[in-house]
Amino acid sequence: MAQAQNGDKVRVHYHGKLRSGETFDSSEGREPLEFTIGSGQVIKGFDDGVTGMDVGEKKTVEIPVGDAYGEKNDEMVIEFPKSQFPPDMNPEVGMQLMMNNGQGQSFPVNIVDVKEDTVLLDANHPLAGQDLIFDLELVEIVPTSRIIMP
Repeated sequence: MAQAQNGDKVRVHYHGKLRSGETFDSSEGREPLEFTIGSGQVIKGFDDGVTGMDVGEKKTVEIPVGDAYGEKNDEMVIEFPKSQFPPDMNPEVGMQLMMNNGQGQSFPVNIVDVKEDTVLLDANHPLAGQDLIFDLELVEIVPTSRIIMP
């Protein structure tokens, strides 16, 4: 039986948890996640975890921060004036917003603190600074047509 390797398109069921046991994402009740190993579509630790698996195999992988979303970067937490929010908006801790960097790029931020005149926004990935645990099941290695050059 073929093992999943770099460059293979695969379909994987997964259950992602934090060290606390809290689930942050799962493919349960959905189609398996489809991606190409080594293409950068998923975090390095997920790629590495699937590599070498056989179809139908299940395993649990622990992914350290460095192979997940990296450490939290304090420079990505910014204090933003409340006066810059729409007048009808009431910013609350936990709210997710989209910001524009002035160069046409949008990115998500989370409100982490609301002060009298400012709001603290965190642009780090929500899972930055966390070790992750994934229960994986390799459902399929998707056949691809290969062109053989003479």
